[in-house]
Amino acid sequence: MGQIIDGKAISAAIKDEVRDKIAQTGDRYGRKPCLCVIIVGENPASQVYVRNKVKAAEYVGMTSLKIALPEDTSEAELLGRIRELNADPGVDGILVQLPLPRHINEEKVIDTISQAKDVDGFHILNVGSLWTGKRCIQPCTPKGILHLIRSTGIDIQGKRAVVVGRSNIVGKPVAKLLLDANATVTIAHSRTPDLAEVTRQADILVVAVGRERMVRGEMIKPGAVVIDVGMNRDAEGKLCGDVDFDSAEKVAGWITPVPGGVGPMTIAMLMQNTLECFFAHNE
Repeated sequence: MGQIIDGKAISAAIKDEVRDKIAQTGDRYGRKPCLCVIIVGENPASQVYVRNKVKAAEYVGMTSLKIALPEDTSEAELLGRIRELNADPGVDGILVQLPLPRHINEEKVIDTISQAKDVDGFHILNVGSLWTGKRCIQPCTPKGILHLIRSTGIDIQGKRAVVVGRSNIVGKPVAKLLLDANATVTIAHSRTPDLAEVTRQADILVVAVGRERMVRGEMIKPGAVVIDVGMNRDAEGKLCGDVDFDSAEKVAGWITPVPGGVGPMTIAMLMQNTLECFFAHNE
């Protein structure tokens, strides 16, 4: 039976570490780090995500700003708000909750955020810097996944890693972070022929393909570290990942649950990124 990688406990420890550092910043810098979250519209899932992010910011002792805009907010108005925040020296991190209403170009919005305040790590200059090995703000979920893998105590160097999924938000950047840690990396996806043959070679398997229980136990190398990034609802409405946990747990050496695995780490990394931006602004 695989050991559970407890994302809740690991993320809590990281947030406590951030909180301790922030407690020491007030006297030295005269202010606390500030994260601004912008949400446009009333998407229920987005409302939950924003609420959790604001709650986490308050827990670690950051100043948190929430800007809630109506669904019919124009693209020009949103971009104007972002430019104002870019110019505000009291704001360290800016996050625009996705998805945005259809009439707003998400790419244009992301690239309007200052590279130095892009705590999501989505700005094209941060993405380019990641891929060319330059200092950058790393995207939260991939950064959190590396923390989870390292928490097992395994040495990533020299391991064969397979990433199932090729999204710009998770699949590609986590593959690059694994490559930077000297793993031998394969990117697979839903159209990879004989996917099971590929995944069975993985010492480290990261699944972020967005398909309910797509990876089963027989597709996993015995003893592998399995990171399930998926967040799906099955026919019964039960939350589940991209990995069939019941069968995978019997084969894997380490495995993340859904929920309670990758999800909490994303917010913990957001807090860490905001703190790092704060220090960079005050260097």
